[in-house]
Amino acid sequence: MDLKRVLVTGGAGFLGSHLCERLLAEGQEVLCADNFFTGRRNNVAHLLGNPRFELMRHDVTFPLYVEVDHIYNLACPASPVHYQFDPVQTTKTSVHGAINMLGLAKRLRARILQASTSEVYGDPEVHPQTEAYWGRVNPIGPRSCYDEGKRCAETLFFDYHRQHDLDIKVVRIFNTYGPRMHPNDGRVVSNFIVQALKGQDITIYGDGSQTRSFCFVDDLIEFFVRFMNTEKGVTGPVNAGNPSEFTMLELAEMVLSIVGGKSKIVYRPLPQDDPKQRQPNIGLAKEMTGWQPKVDLMDGLKETVAYFKCQFSV
Repeated sequence: MDLKRVLVTGGAGFLGSHLCERLLAEGQEVLCADNFFTGRRNNVAHLLGNPRFELMRHDVTFPLYVEVDHIYNLACPASPVHYQFDPVQTTKTSVHGAINMLGLAKRLRARILQASTSEVYGDPEVHPQTEAYWGRVNPIGPRSCYDEGKRCAETLFFDYHRQHDLDIKVVRIFNTYGPRMHPNDGRVVSNFIVQALKGQDITIYGDGSQTRSFCFVDDLIEFFVRFMNTEKGVTGPVNAGNPSEFTMLELAEMVLSIVGGKSKIVYRPLPQDDPKQRQPNIGLAKEMTGWQPKVDLMDGLKETVAYFKCQFSV
């Protein structure tokens, strides 16, 4: 394998830490940059002794001057509870962060991958969502800082590609879960697991019929690496996720079957602009790289529950 020096922004986060780990296992040299708003040092503590790993506190809304071959731009809070805490900063992270990382890539002639999101599709009218669908996004709602920030970042990536011949890759990530999720990120998998482990009621927003598709983190990281290694000109955007679709009620029942206990399922009103359905069409990802998810939801949940049990010493 052609070894590289790789920058991972948001590298101490949930996805970023798994990516750093994978790249090091392949012999790459990794520079992990994170401002630790949602990323945690504990996520990469086991990597600090590796001589090919460097950890840097940095906020991507400020320029970064380093020498690298590849850039994975993962920096941005990705759960509603975190990206709505400071929505202006969330937009800055997506937009200014993209500008700064694209500027770095342009100077270095480096390949750069953008971690975009299925949220660019909003509350979709097309199901499942293909990359050709332009989305149905509320531009002024409480989720807009994230949704529109990521949409603008995609625009910037493709403008740099067209205007400067920059070597870009854009991945639209669908719901991903696994060890090292933040316990208070407000995402449905971590919410259900933490509530069940604490013996609290399992909170479902809406009637539980809304659907999501859940991709285990190892599967997603496998796609990141494969896609980054495709030839120049293979830009995406490309969906990455697990097309197996589950209702919120089904997910809650699966978590309860693993954790046990006496937690009950309770229902609360659905938040504004919360999508009713979310399922990727991953035909393009398969065509480009031969990738498809391998980890069954029940198996992935068991591994995730085991991680959270250690966190809470249950």
